[in-house]
Amino acid sequence: MVATAVVLTLIIDATAAGAAVVPTPAPATLVSTNPADHTPHARNGEARAFAEIGGVIFVGGTFTEIRPTSSATWQARPYLFGYQRSTGALVAGFQPDLDGAVNTLEVTPAGELIVGGVFRNVNGEARRNLVALDPTTGATVSSWEGRSDGGVVRDMEVSGDWLYIGGAFNWVNGTQHAGLARLDVDTGAIDPTFAVDIAVGRHDVPPYVWTLDVAPDGDTLVFGGNFREVDGLTREQIAMVDLTGTPTLVDWDSNHRFAPNCSWRTFTHYVQDISFGDDSSYFVVGTNGGSGWPTAYCDALARYETATRGSDLDATWLNFTGNDTITSVVVRDGIAYTGGHFRWLNNPNRSDNAGDGAVDRLGIGAVTVATGMPVNWNPRRSGGSALPAGASSWGSAVPVLWFGSDGLYFGHNSDGMGNEYHGRLGMFPDAGGRTIVPRNPPTGSTGYLYLAAANGDLAKVPFDGATLGTATVTNQPNLTNAGAVWRVHDRIYWARPVAGTETGSRLDISMFNGSSVGGPWESSGYNSWFDALSLNAAFYLDGRLYYTRSGSGNNQLFYRYFELDGNYLGATEFTVPTDGVTWSSVRGMAWVAGSIVFGSSDGRLRAVPFDPTADVAVAGASVTVLAEPDPALDWTNRSMFFAAE
Repeated sequence: MVATAVVLTLIIDATAAGAAVVPTPAPATLVSTNPADHTPHARNGEARAFAEIGGVIFVGGTFTEIRPTSSATWQARPYLFGYQRSTGALVAGFQPDLDGAVNTLEVTPAGELIVGGVFRNVNGEARRNLVALDPTTGATVSSWEGRSDGGVVRDMEVSGDWLYIGGAFNWVNGTQHAGLARLDVDTGAIDPTFAVDIAVGRHDVPPYVWTLDVAPDGDTLVFGGNFREVDGLTREQIAMVDLTGTPTLVDWDSNHRFAPNCSWRTFTHYVQDISFGDDSSYFVVGTNGGSGWPTAYCDALARYETATRGSDLDATWLNFTGNDTITSVVVRDGIAYTGGHFRWLNNPNRSDNAGDGAVDRLGIGAVTVATGMPVNWNPRRSGGSALPAGASSWGSAVPVLWFGSDGLYFGHNSDGMGNEYHGRLGMFPDAGGRTIVPRNPPTGSTGYLYLAAANGDLAKVPFDGATLGTATVTNQPNLTNAGAVWRVHDRIYWARPVAGTETGSRLDISMFNGSSVGGPWESSGYNSWFDALSLNAAFYLDGRLYYTRSGSGNNQLFYRYFELDGNYLGATEFTVPTDGVTWSSVRGMAWVAGSIVFGSSDGRLRAVPFDPTADVAVAGASVTVLAEPDPALDWTNRSMFFAAE
């Protein structure tokens, strides 16, 4: 219990610091959970990078052998190969000769393949760690002059006319650059105006850049890795650069979350991957690290806002695995996909076990970028009975998630995905995916307040936002013994007693058409830990369940994230900043056109404006009384909700 209390306190403080940032759920598109059947296979090592040119997918990594199908003979093709995107057939003419691993791939505007990694020679010529290749023949493009003289290239990104590279180097093209450089993407020539250098590695390990990403609008670079300083300023593991003019380090850091150690003897650094959102306004960071949460952001996904400035910034939201590694993240269409060797998401309350709220996700998962909550997308990193002899059922990493023209590509160091055999690589197609449409309570100001009694009687009270009309009552046998109730779109969520459950209660769903309540069903088995009958009042808005509750410290307005795609309840309780309202006396509430309408233990019905982006979301001085106690309408009842006309 002590550990849980610490987690909650720190996350609440983090949210309060960024109270004005409340991302709104938007339509999101998921890829299929069924991997494509035609992708080839590799073995011995892992796939680390993908690129696409003219219908050919290029794959780089540490693997040494490949084959086009599960029954084909293995071919020696170390570190880099190409295959036809539509059929999986290997490209026979593309067989470059590299003497070391490939970490990263990019494509020039002219359609040449740029390769970065850990090699000294390419096609029999000295080409240290960086080279451009002809995508048809694999021949070296001799006119492209980029080279990483002083060390490994770990990550690259093309943005406009520039190629950004990061790694463990000190020289690029014969020019001193520590960990970062920018090259002309067409020629490989160094850009002398880009002078951003890292320094001071953690735990006496020389510094390096592990991951980088450039915002889609080209204005911002964020990079992470093993460093403690950038251009002489303290930047612990992650930093931001403004690219709109001369590249300049930005006044942005999250030092207090990335300076503390995780399991440092195993993990020198723990920022593993970074991916910007489609609109460039935010980015998501994936980490490993082992123990250290919640002081440090170890083994978590974290969203940050691109425009925020300052020191010791906290994430907008966090999703903790419970001390299992995240190694990759990529954002597209409102979804952040993540891979690693984790077993759960939404798991801040336990270490190395499933705690309250944990959602089972084996090695690969997807979360909404608005709240960081898992969505109902669960292919699982497992081969089941489909694995051939000698295949690996589980590995430590998914080094890369990458979007091609037809779907989400994954590289890993095992051979199972989606209960199928996919040796070291595969692809989740866009075809067969689906769209998540956000749902909210009714937005109109005129409609009806509904008030349920224990015997199933449901009062329907006309309401225009200020005054009440005459109630009519119908009996709804499907809504007996209801606790807190809230409306979302065409249904109601409600708490009810259910004998034999973990808490003696359950959070259920019933369809509601304005006149009749449908039969209830359980919202999600992942919510069985939550005592739904502890809620005294609740409403849903923009990915959050706002509520009051019984128990200690209950004179607050609380919220948890609540993901409707799967009906998963957030594992962490947050406090909304309010003033002047006695929340412990609130009984039943609804969101109506920007205000909270709520009953109270004194029998009165009240309303107050609500702005979750404000420093004080609810001001008690603005409370108005809508109705005095009425023996015909019991405003002390928890079971109140609103529906617009």
